[in-house]
Amino acid sequence: MTTQFLILSLLISCHVLTATLAEETGFVGSLDRKALGLDKKDKVSHFRFYFHERFTGSNATSVTVVPPLPQYTPPPTSGWWSERSRGCTRAYHNRSSIYAIVVNFALTEGKYNGSTITVVGRNRLSLKIREMPVIGGSGVFKFATGYVETSTLYVDADRSTIEYNIYVSHY
Repeated sequence: MTTQFLILSLLISCHVLTATLAEETGFVGSLDRKALGLDKKDKVSHFRFYFHERFTGSNATSVTVVPPLPQYTPPPTSGWWSERSRGCTRAYHNRSSIYAIVVNFALTEGKYNGSTITVVGRNRLSLKIREMPVIGGSGVFKFATGYVETSTLYVDADRSTIEYNIYVSHY
């Protein structure tokens, strides 16, 4: 009985202390949805991008950031960069070609100019179609959610073509 009373007292004290600190510091509070543009009805948009990567030659669009350990044999790159999107990949399983991917799709034209869509996820190359989450964005895509379906259309030692279909919910 005394232990339960002590725990209840601590919980009440923590709640009062948190509420008091929030009022005094301004670090915690409710959001103004209208000021953030969240008062509008959300929309769902579909974007299709094609990555044409070159792994070798003077015009390579993919560069190895960290070379693989000798006991592993991943595909030719462990990172890539391009003009319209920036990101990186990292192989972390040598038998099934599983990558961790981080990419920002930077839109440069039309009503989405200056906005980005951010994707982070697990990309298992052995699957024909892979799914990864949209975790946010900027500009028009603040507070965005959604998912990406990606598939490899072509790959060899020198180049690849990857299709990204992005389905994103935004305000």
